[in-house]
Amino acid sequence: MTRPIEVERKRELADGGEALTRALAELGWTARPPVAEVDTYYSHPDVDYMETVECLRVRQRGDFAEVTYKPASTAATHRADSVISKPETNVHLAPGQVSHAAQLLECIGMRKLVRVDKHRTGYRHRLHPGATVSIDTVIGVGVFVETEVISADADTAARIVGEMETQLGVSYCPVVDLPYRDLAMSHASADP
Repeated sequence: MTRPIEVERKRELADGGEALTRALAELGWTARPPVAEVDTYYSHPDVDYMETVECLRVRQRGDFAEVTYKPASTAATHRADSVISKPETNVHLAPGQVSHAAQLLECIGMRKLVRVDKHRTGYRHRLHPGATVSIDTVIGVGVFVETEVISADADTAARIVGEMETQLGVSYCPVVDLPYRDLAMSHASADP
């Protein structure tokens, strides 16, 4: 059985997402309640996850929390059209376990890289059950749209991502290849 993967592309929104919000409503996309997410990213002491573009994070969203790992980027996972296709391993945490997860990661030698504070509004459409469009405001960094399809067929999912971006009028927006982690770190190092 083929494991579903997350196929996504991220673009920067210059207008704060206002035009996209209108387009989503006009095309029948339904907004989920907005959420605030706090992601704390870690790296291995012997492998620079910034260089390999691996992801190890602890995410908090209200009462929900999880630890997520995404493997290193390769030519197969990061295509020339900036579509990223990676399997994700998620471990859900019970309420109150976030500090224990952080302590565990630090005890085994993982080093904390950065904390990313993000406000996300996700949109779903009844005709696209495996697709999500999210408008993310990353504090201190900017506003972005992530178009994502969960599928076992990365090529078909990448095509669908492109079609959705065109339909929503964001295909002209600049593609962002870097994860929020990297963007937040570069903005933090640029601040005096």
